[in-house]
Formats: sequence, C-alpha cells, structure tokens
Amino acid sequence: MFFKDVVGQEKIKDRLVRSVKEQRISHALMLAGPEGTGKLALALAFAQYVSCRNRGETDSCGECPSCRKYQKLAHPDLHFVFPVFPTKEFKKPVSDDFLPKWREMVKKTPYFTLSQWLGFVENENAQGLIYERESDSIMRKLNLKSFESDYKVMIIWLPEKMHQACSNKLLKLIEEPPSKTLFLLITEDEEAVISTIRSRAQRIKVPFVDNDSLRLALKAKGELSPEQVADAVRLANGNFIRAVEYLNPDENTGYFFVKFQEMMRFAYKREVYELTQWSEEMARLGRDRQKAFFYLALRLVREYFIMNMRRPELVYLNEDEKMWGKNFAPYINERNIIPFAKEFERGIKHISMNGNPRIIFLDTALRMVRLIKR
Repeated sequence: MFFKDVVGQEKIKDRLVRSVKEQRISHALMLAGPEGTGKLALALAFAQYVSCRNRGETDSCGECPSCRKYQKLAHPDLHFVFPVFPTKEFKKPVSDDFLPKWREMVKKTPYFTLSQWLGFVENENAQGLIYERESDSIMRKLNLKSFESDYKVMIIWLPEKMHQACSNKLLKLIEEPPSKTLFLLITEDEEAVISTIRSRAQRIKVPFVDNDSLRLALKAKGELSPEQVADAVRLANGNFIRAVEYLNPDENTGYFFVKFQEMMRFAYKREVYELTQWSEEMARLGRDRQKAFFYLALRLVREYFIMNMRRPELVYLNEDEKMWGKNFAPYINERNIIPFAKEFERGIKHISMNGNPRIIFLDTALRMVRLIKR
C-alpha cells in the first residue's frame, strides 16, 4: 500500500512521513476515527514506508524486496490482529486462522466495515471479537527477532473488539515492547478501548475525507457520470465506504431500506402481529448488521425531516430513498424527529451492550406506532 493510494488525509500522510525522516517513530500509534476514512490504508502505507529500503520523499519505492512483500501482505515482519469468530474448524479462533481470507479482502480494498469483513468470510451474522488466545499469538510473534526489516509491525484492526483478558496482556507488551516493535491500532470507537492502552499510544485523529479527495478517487474508479459522482460525494459525508456503496449498493443496503419501509408501514397501520414478526426477523441478524440497520434508520429520518422542510439542496438520499420519501417525509416533522432519533440511537446503544435483540427490536417497532402519528 502506498500513501498515494490513500484517499485524502494529506496532513496525516505528511505527519507520518515526517516521523520516519526525523526518526521519531512512536512504538504505538492509535489511528482513531469513523469508518470509511482510510485508517487501515494509512497503517499499511506507513508500515510499508517504515520498512522500505529506498524511501522516497513522500512514499515508499515499491521496488525493493520489502515493498514487494508488503504489497502482497506477505512480509514476515508484518502481523495482523482482527475480529474473528468460532467455526466448526476453529473452535477457539485466532486471526492467523483467517489470515488467507484477510489478505484476500485487504488486497481487494483496505476500505471495508466489520460487517463486510464478516460477510466476506461467509458469516455476517457472527459477532466478530478478538479473543483471549490472541494475546499468546501476539506475544510469540513479537518476541522473535525481526526477519528482514528493522521493525516488526503489528496492525490491530478494531481493538475495541478485544476481550478484556487479551487487552490486559497486550497492555504489558505496549508498556514494555520488544525492541524495534511498532504497534498500529486502528479504532472506530476510541472510548471502548481500555484507557490504559489509550494512554500509552500516540493518538492520531483521522477525520472524514474531504470532498475534493472523494471526488477525485471516485472519478478514478471508471465510467461514472459527473452527476453520479456528485451524488455519491454528497451522500457519503466524508465516508469513502459509503460513497462506494452508493455507486455499487450491496444486498444489505437494499435489504435494510426495505426493512425500514416495512417497519414504518406496519406502524402506521398499527399491525402489531406484523411488527412482532418483523422484529423476530431482525433479531436473527448478527449484531453488527442490527446496528447497521439502526444507523440507516437514523440517517433516513434525519434526511426525511430535512426533505419535509423543503430544503432539497441539503437532502442526501439516493433515488429510491427520494422516491419513497415523497409520500413518507411529511410524517417526519418537528414534533417527532427528536424522539425518532433517540429511539434509533437507543437501539444502537443497547445492541452494542449485548441487549436482547428480540426485546430491543420489538420495543422499537411498537414505539414507532405512537411516534409516526404525531
């Protein structure tokens, strides 16, 4: 991965390159920010630059043996930790069990969500976690001498998904790291990472991608009309993953929109039995997909409220959402927009806290009955 392939984030690229040139590489960096901002891409580009034998002024050379191995994600001094789940084959999984799939996913694109990763390994309903056994694997790898590079690099994707016992062991390694070891932690929920790890890592806040960089990256993807690119940039709000999803919607995007429509129709008609059946279906989804639905619902009610206020230039909806909103938007108004938003935010919070999804979705659905008639 090259810095030039990271969408936007020029200030962070400059900061990382400068730290190498000035020999001020922190042993633990935490790249913190929302999804779709290129944190994993930045980590990969930085690791490749650190290990490059013929560094350029702003990027790695791409030609030395180290760079070639990094581009294949096969460098012996590059290690990954990421959320996994038990299977019939791997009862107590660690990241190495899924490493071939991980490499395949990252080579395809370093811009993806946890749900997309779990779906790629064919279990999007699983709850991805970093289990306690992972700490033993980390310690074993980092206690070895580096094979080829000066630095051993450990990229930990979503440390907020780490088991408490694993976090505690990782803390000891970060406090007293083996010589020439570089930890790169990539988080979308900084507060969920234990405070002792946060305090020992140098934090780099990764903001949303600027619109000009999004526009250039989308234009480079192929035959897209200026209107398609403009709509994707507006809808993305700085999230490159969301921009790509808008241009190439996956099954989840359409499925969640249909589920939102069903919930609102059943609520308007006060069809309690249908709402109960609806909540049962939603409860069978994995927790990450459940949260993804609530995030979509939260976005839609906000956009439909703006649509109802007759401010089309501020509405970020795709064509299907706009068409449906022509009839639905009048039901989202100043009397119910805040309660609607609070309900979906509450759903996200309770799912994140491992609440019972059947109760959460049924409770949310029944509350829609009252709110939609306000």
